[in-house]
Amino acid sequence: VQLQASGGGLVQPGGSLRLSCAASGLRFDDYAIGWFRQAPGKEREGLTCISSKGYSTYYTDSVKGRFTISRDNGRNTVYLQMNNLKLEDTAVYYCATCGWSDILYNTGYWGRGTQVTVSS
Repeated sequence: VQLQASGGGLVQPGGSLRLSCAASGLRFDDYAIGWFRQAPGKEREGLTCISSKGYSTYYTDSVKGRFTISRDNGRNTVYLQMNNLKLEDTAVYYCATCGWSDILYNTGYWGRGTQVTVSS
């Protein structure tokens, strides 16, 4: 199984980025896929998850209203549109298989991360 995140980069506060997660080696539309991030010196944080067919989503409070997750099962790809980026959004962003109840959790597969840096 491979989950490859891309689209990170340097952006100014208030700017936008769109991350992509391309998946292979699994039945993509059987899995909920989401995004996590880890900032320097901090624990990995779950941000958002989208159900296998795209009907349901979960967002943590820190990104609700600013980030939007979507998926294209025909392209085996999940996207994360990030708007109104803040300095505290600086982190390595990972896509992963996921689930949620009260919190978001990983369900076994992790991708390699992509760096997002928000700086003026």
